[in-house]
Amino acid sequence: MTETVATTVPVSVSEREWADAVRTVREFAPAGRVLLICHVSPDGDALGSMLGFALGLRRLGVRDLQATFPDPFEIPEPFVDLPGLDLLVPESQAYPDPDLVLVFDVASESRLGGLVDRLATARATVVLDHHASNTRFGGVHLVDATAAATAVVAEQLLDRLDVPLDVEIAECLYVALATDTGSFRFDMTTPRVHEMAARLIATGLRPGEISRRIFDSRPFGAMKLFADVLGRAQLDPTAAAGHGMVWTYATLDDLARHEQRPYVLDALIDPVRCVAEVDVSVVVKEIAEGEWAVSLRSKGAVDVSAVAVALGGGGHRLAAGFTGYGAPGEVVVAIREHLDAHLIV
Repeated sequence: MTETVATTVPVSVSEREWADAVRTVREFAPAGRVLLICHVSPDGDALGSMLGFALGLRRLGVRDLQATFPDPFEIPEPFVDLPGLDLLVPESQAYPDPDLVLVFDVASESRLGGLVDRLATARATVVLDHHASNTRFGGVHLVDATAAATAVVAEQLLDRLDVPLDVEIAECLYVALATDTGSFRFDMTTPRVHEMAARLIATGLRPGEISRRIFDSRPFGAMKLFADVLGRAQLDPTAAAGHGMVWTYATLDDLARHEQRPYVLDALIDPVRCVAEVDVSVVVKEIAEGEWAVSLRSKGAVDVSAVAVALGGGGHRLAAGFTGYGAPGEVVVAIREHLDAHLIV
């Protein structure tokens, strides 16, 4: 299957696309095999929006229902108490020929790994996403680049399907919304975001307890690991036409030495992006020999989504990522070469 990159993506979802999505779900879900898929190495928005929507389908009476993501099948520790985890199956057990596939928080087919073939075997597909870099793969597109999280799109579709929120659906969507807005600290935290959070909290969930579990709980070994990785950070004040870049990297040996699982590195970008002297922050995380998951952040001077797309990835204007190859320094050199071309200011 050939993957194409969209040059322009509609900013929000049209009424026709909403109607197509509602009609598709109502046609194929009640008596069919429904498979929900999110991206490889899922974060809070990917898992939360997918599981929240899956619980909504369960409330509609859908029985043949699975949720999955590409191997490796590992649930990050902060999300092990999410409602709906009983619906999760590993890639090898996912329906090979589902009637309906719903895809969550996936900007391009490459993020579906070995599950990409389900797009071809399914009778219908609906893609829920909020990345401006979405390539418009699949059948029906619910891609809202103005949404703070894919959970915003998921909640709207549940509402149009007449699924009322309960505390379990709300917890999943709240985790998704809180994680993608940086605990409501990022620029995409609009009145619309707080209004949705209020609806979710009104179901009876406890946001303080959720925030402690998601944001404020790390193993002691993770703290020691962060100390090592932050200690090798490098400052490049001339990058991005003088706006500056800071970067560091973490290896599989670092994880093994401190007996940590890869998910703990997801939070590493937060202390790196706090460096006052720079606009761009980069964390390069080893996932296999010579292969790295790269996280990019900007404070506003650089469109890191455009940088990521140029390097085979995607994301948002101020937060993006891609997969890099070679040595960490080589990956960072490739990033640096694209920064000047994607200045916002």
